[in-house]
Amino acid sequence: MRSPRHETGPPDLTTPEGFGAFYEEHIDSVLGFVTRRVTDPHLAADLTADIFLAAMGSAAGYRPNRGAPIAWLFGIARNVLSGHARGLARESGALARLSGRRLLEDEDVAALEERIDAQRAFRELAQRHAALSEPLRAALDLVVIDELTPAEAAQALSVTRATIRVRLHRARRALGAPGSVTEGQLEVAR
Repeated sequence: MRSPRHETGPPDLTTPEGFGAFYEEHIDSVLGFVTRRVTDPHLAADLTADIFLAAMGSAAGYRPNRGAPIAWLFGIARNVLSGHARGLARESGALARLSGRRLLEDEDVAALEERIDAQRAFRELAQRHAALSEPLRAALDLVVIDELTPAEAAQALSVTRATIRVRLHRARRALGAPGSVTEGQLEVAR
C-alpha cells in the first residue's frame, strides 16, 4: 500500500532543514528502488547517496506543475542507475569506482544485506519478466513496483500519459501469458 505523501509544493533543498525533511520523506522509497536493482550493499549505499546529491544539485530545475517530487526523484534515480550501468561497461570507470568505494560500518552492511535479501523474491520475478522490452519493463516497474501513478511514471520516463497507458497494457497482456509473471505475483514480491 502506498504511504501518504505530504508533497504540497516543490522541495526546498536549498536549506539544511528542507533537504533533511525531503531526504527523510523519500529515503525508504529510494533505497527500495535501488535495492531492487543492485545486490551489493556498498553499491546500494553509494548509489542512494549519489541520487540525493544529484537531487540537491538539480533542485532549482524542479517544476511543481510537471508532477510530484517523488516522480522527479525517481527520474533522477533512473538516470543515476543508468549512468552507473554505462560506467560498468567501461573498464577504467569500473576500476575508478572500486578504488573510491565509501566504507560502511558493519551494522550498515548488515542492514543493507537484509534489505537486499528481502528483495530477492522480486529479483527472481524480475528475471522471469526480463523478456519484456525495456520501455515496457520501465513503465511496469515504476507503476507496480515503485507505486508511482501512471502520470508520475510518465513524468519520470519523460513520455506522455497515453504512452504509459499503452506500455502498461502491453506489459500486463504479455505477462498474462501461461508461465509468465502476473501482476499479483509482482505485488506479493514487494
